[in-house]
Amino acid sequence: PAGGVSLRRCSTRVSLEDVNRPVIDRIIRVDHAGEYGANRIYAGQMAVLGRSSVGPVIQQMWNQEKDHLKKFNELMVAYRVRPTVLLPFWNVAGFVLGAGSALLGKKGAMACTVAVEESISDHYNSQIRTLMEEDPEKYKELLEVIKQFRDDEREHHDIGLEHDAEAAPAYSVLKTAIQLGCKAAIYLSERI
Repeated sequence: PAGGVSLRRCSTRVSLEDVNRPVIDRIIRVDHAGEYGANRIYAGQMAVLGRSSVGPVIQQMWNQEKDHLKKFNELMVAYRVRPTVLLPFWNVAGFVLGAGSALLGKKGAMACTVAVEESISDHYNSQIRTLMEEDPEKYKELLEVIKQFRDDEREHHDIGLEHDAEAAPAYSVLKTAIQLGCKAAIYLSERI
């Protein structure tokens, strides 16, 4: 050891004692799937609108989603949680949703962003309540991550509104359809 200091590898795993495994598995699995899906949505939007005036805004949100996914990849290893078997489906569905909404133009892409990010931030709030009821001290690190990501999703939601999401063609129908899809994706990814 250099200078008499012991160098040892840090573990990427957390103490799994006393955690509510079904709750933690469900939370990390679905959040990983959601962040994966969000990355694919923004990839689809960038494929269509990347060179447009809204491209840098989409890229900024996508960069945050990449950080979110990286963190949930780390948490999956730390908590030993398996991913949902639906990732290949979310890969395609997310890209198609992103590209499809972007084909409606900037307003369509932003309407998609508002719908998805509102659903995800509401879902994160539900998880925060669950972990607070379980044990806020035991789940302190996970709570901090989820709260930060919830705040980022709310910011994306607000950016979508600032960029005329509500002026998209058939906004309320589009938003409702996307949010129903999000609820189904959440339900399935928690369980499968």
